[in-house]
Amino acid sequence: MTSQDVIVVGAGVLGLACAAKLAAQGLSVTVVDPGGPNASAIAAGMIAPAMESLTEDLPPRTVALLKAARALWPDFADRHGLTLMEDGAEWRGPGAEAALTRLKALGFAAELRPGGVFTPDDARIDPEAALSVLAGPARRQLSRATAVGRDHGQWTVATDTAVLTADHLVLATGTAEALTGLPPAVAALVRAITPIRGQIAGLDGDAPAHVSRTPHGYAVPDARGGVRIGSGMEAGRRDLTPDLAAARVQVAAVCAALGLTPSAPRVRVGVRGAVVDGLPLAGPLDGLQLALAPRRNGWLLAPLVARVVTDAVLGRPPGMWAADLDPIRFSPAAG
Repeated sequence: MTSQDVIVVGAGVLGLACAAKLAAQGLSVTVVDPGGPNASAIAAGMIAPAMESLTEDLPPRTVALLKAARALWPDFADRHGLTLMEDGAEWRGPGAEAALTRLKALGFAAELRPGGVFTPDDARIDPEAALSVLAGPARRQLSRATAVGRDHGQWTVATDTAVLTADHLVLATGTAEALTGLPPAVAALVRAITPIRGQIAGLDGDAPAHVSRTPHGYAVPDARGGVRIGSGMEAGRRDLTPDLAAARVQVAAVCAALGLTPSAPRVRVGVRGAVVDGLPLAGPLDGLQLALAPRRNGWLLAPLVARVVTDAVLGRPPGMWAADLDPIRFSPAAG
């Protein structure tokens, strides 16, 4: 058996953000993951409290939480060697003046521009590059976790190739099935996570200057050239087979709205997780830590989730947003 301070199961953005922050505190961390693409890599990398608040009917507390998560990003990026692109975002389409009014009412900076409204408050990151950097400080066990257990205060994680032990366990398994041996309350929450399937299409050619949202989907400049176009959230679907016909329709509509020239799309599919209130499950439950179900805001919320988990592991007092993400909020006693 190999022992360390923390085992993180899952190498999406929530798992790796927790691993990086815990390692920065001097803890020994091992990340267990089978490798390969995940929903965090197959993403646009948007850090978008303003546009999320504009396009979703969010309550004021959630808007404030998204703003708080965004405010953590400059320091998080600096501490962990990430490149944060703070070039703003725009809404392109009908209702620009109404969008301007709503953004300002929610406390975001915004201005009218030809064809839409622009906010400087949103940012973005290159997902693949950021995941690679975040994975650096932790040891990596490239195998699939099959079961967990706890004995005399230590957690064990059985994988395809080894059995690992640690004082702390962080569960960041996305929409995967509940691992054998999880405490019943944790397993029940994992089973309650709704999978949400989304497609993203990579195109060569011209790209907008910054993130652009339209009624048909979004377009994001790709750090490797070209543009990523996506939208679409299909709740309850786990399959990863691209729908090329639907992608072509969406690509044509977004390109037409932005004046871009469509080309043959390279389509990838990711499956994210969500619970009923749209916020992650982050923090302690039955002796382990959860970092799950960020819906489509995994990149935005990652530093906040990492802070909540790290505070709990180190025994620090919870921060002001910990209760909003506390997994126990769904227990009968919390109701």
